[in-house]
Amino acid sequence: MKKTVLAMGALALTLSFGAHAQISDGVVKVGILTDMSGPYSAMGGRGSVVASQMAVEDCLKAECKGMKIEILSADHLNKADIAASKAREWIDRDKVDAIADLTNSSVALSVQKLMKEKGGIAMFSGPATGRLTNEDCSPNGFHWMFDTYSQAAGTAAALTKLGQKSWYFVTVDYAFGHSLEKDASDVVKRSGGTVVGAVRHPLNASDFSSFLVQAQGSKAQVIGLANGGADTVSAIKQAREFRIGSGKDQRLAALLVFLSDVHALGLDTAQGLVYADGFYWDYDDRSRAFAKRFEALNKGAKPTMVQAGVYSSVYHYLKSVAAAKSDDSKIVAQKMRELPIKDAVMNNASIRPDGRVIHDMYLVQVKTPAESKGAWDYLKVLSTIPADQAFKPMDAAACNLVKK
Repeated sequence: MKKTVLAMGALALTLSFGAHAQISDGVVKVGILTDMSGPYSAMGGRGSVVASQMAVEDCLKAECKGMKIEILSADHLNKADIAASKAREWIDRDKVDAIADLTNSSVALSVQKLMKEKGGIAMFSGPATGRLTNEDCSPNGFHWMFDTYSQAAGTAAALTKLGQKSWYFVTVDYAFGHSLEKDASDVVKRSGGTVVGAVRHPLNASDFSSFLVQAQGSKAQVIGLANGGADTVSAIKQAREFRIGSGKDQRLAALLVFLSDVHALGLDTAQGLVYADGFYWDYDDRSRAFAKRFEALNKGAKPTMVQAGVYSSVYHYLKSVAAAKSDDSKIVAQKMRELPIKDAVMNNASIRPDGRVIHDMYLVQVKTPAESKGAWDYLKVLSTIPADQAFKPMDAAACNLVKK
């Protein structure tokens, strides 16, 4: 376990106890529970820890002056039991107040359940499953950046409306993949398309050839990749090698792509991919300034939407603790819903009663090598998907926090 202590100094901390008298142990602790070594480490991992440290630094200069804040980090190894055990240890032994990132949907669901029982704030910028704000919603759980619906609403809807109406899915076989496939299937069908079949593969698969050949044999117009991270990268590379989905009659669509995936693929392989993204570093002056700071701390890599979401969620949490003058999870959760989300990452953001953070999403396309002007100049924004359209409407039957 790694721990970083960031504070304004002992004198400032001593003088601040009157303002923050209800903060337990006199310190606010945030744990970054992420994939440090597996298929999702590039889009989360070390970069998520860097993003959280940036959030602490920014808050200490403004709303959080005088507070003592600690960042802890750990690798959940993409295992729900390991994640729950680490989260329990953090809460019981280390008195951690909030846990962020939680890349991997199975991990997120296990921690959501634990935090609901024991208290503390959970902020999810890495997982995609929609269950976090539906049947498994929690008053102290916040789904920050994207989910399976936001990805389906962007990519599946756009391609189906362009006339590519028959789909076949290659899906990672756990909660995230199942949810992504279902949401994309629903969008395809509502748009007048059909789903002709699907095949499931294990997480972190090494060989996609049989799955891709099966998808190719379906004759579907679109082969939809309902997976993420290294699985998406491997599937796209192997599809390109076998020239699957590159002809006029069949297209390859990745439903969840991160900037780190495009970097790993290279523009020669990734060019032309269309997908939905919640953050792009070159969108405006604020995002470019944020990304410049981030890359200086993260070995020259630009932030993904997961890492940007960690920054936004941790910063908003800390601002809410400062405003509430308490780290009690019930009080802070209410304050998080009251305060506006304003930072360098999110546009038109707000928190719904079900814990879903809605904000503008973007339909992007990967540039060709000729279009790119330099390092990390990978995407062009085709359109903005407004916050009230990018995410699934609240379902009163699914989340008990929504008034019937």
